[in-house]
Amino acid sequence: MKISFKFMKKLAAFVFIAVFLTLILAGCGADKVLYVYNWGEYISDGSEGTLNVEKAFEKYYYELTGEKLDIRYTTYPSNEDLYAKMSGGGAEYDVIFPSDYMVERMIAEGLLEKLNLEAVCEKYGVECLYSYIDDKCKGLYYDPTNEYSVPYTYGRVGIIYNKEVVDKADIGGWDLMWNEKYAGKILQFNNSRDAFATAHYKLGYSVNTTNKAEWQEAYDLLLAQKSIIQGYVMDEVFNKMESGEAAIAPYYAGDYFIMRRANENLGFYYPENTNIFVDAMCIPKGSRNPEIAALFINFMLSEEIAIENAKYIFYASPNSLVYNNAEYREFMGEEAMEVLYPEDLDFSGELAKNGFRNLDPETLALISSLWEDLKITGGIGTGIYIVEAVVVLAIIAGIATMTIIRKKRRAMYE
Repeated sequence: MKISFKFMKKLAAFVFIAVFLTLILAGCGADKVLYVYNWGEYISDGSEGTLNVEKAFEKYYYELTGEKLDIRYTTYPSNEDLYAKMSGGGAEYDVIFPSDYMVERMIAEGLLEKLNLEAVCEKYGVECLYSYIDDKCKGLYYDPTNEYSVPYTYGRVGIIYNKEVVDKADIGGWDLMWNEKYAGKILQFNNSRDAFATAHYKLGYSVNTTNKAEWQEAYDLLLAQKSIIQGYVMDEVFNKMESGEAAIAPYYAGDYFIMRRANENLGFYYPENTNIFVDAMCIPKGSRNPEIAALFINFMLSEEIAIENAKYIFYASPNSLVYNNAEYREFMGEEAMEVLYPEDLDFSGELAKNGFRNLDPETLALISSLWEDLKITGGIGTGIYIVEAVVVLAIIAGIATMTIIRKKRRAMYE
């Protein structure tokens, strides 16, 4: 059949209009949009049989108000990336999850809204669940009036080691990270605050020192370590420790239990001094939907949701509805409960002593300079760390790691 040029123009116009209308209608599907900005793999997302918390809140909000809500969820890799977005003014988010010292910084710079949870909950006729947050996690240094943040998780850094490789006599302190006996089997954090903290603790210095000489000494210690470490890692630690490719790594306590499910030869201990942290839920200044954001934060404190998130993340929860739940405690196991929730922990005292604080601009600039210099100076023992130029390989590795982590979580729920 012969098709005229005039017909083709009409057809093209029709297709264009149809596509345009489809996009318009798709954009109008929700009455409201809530923008959530969080760490990666830090909320139960419905993968591998877990609960999708985002969809659960959308349903909850519709039942509460009769309005359709669409949650737009994106992630960031570090507190510093989060800060760059918030301070730059180019991002519009409604709920964020900064760590303690970043909450302190953002409050000081006027980057956070006051939460007003009770007033919002009263307006919508729902119970305010903030009272279920453990008292030890309230009134902390970064938000002493509890006006800007709600604790989401907390935890400490320890050392994970392979019991088949590491001699029992060598464990117990930070010295293990510098033990030449295990050259090529040691991993180090690939972020400046955590990596420098391992050196500061070994030296007996505060992780919040503003003394340039102490930062330089920590740098020298990390530089000396560089020849015996296998690489600087974050999520890659899972594959390397589980497979036995590496035998020693500093990392967060909750993640150890995920790794041990795949490798029963892994052990864990807290050095005498180590970092303790709190990650919190906040509403950034300029949020277009602060009331919905407050409802979302309150929803995250509800028993079912808080438990699902705690089981997914494997970090300690400050929510008493989680800690006191028999099903949750059984799921975690006795050892995990003892490690994540030690009864003898002086929480506020440890946080004041070993938690990261917001440092002055001059010290922050020094840290950044020393860290960049460390990454390009000298060589790593086995040469596996490649400067960031190999972006494609890093992305592939990241995707593979997340896939494996998801598979492990599925095994936990089966």
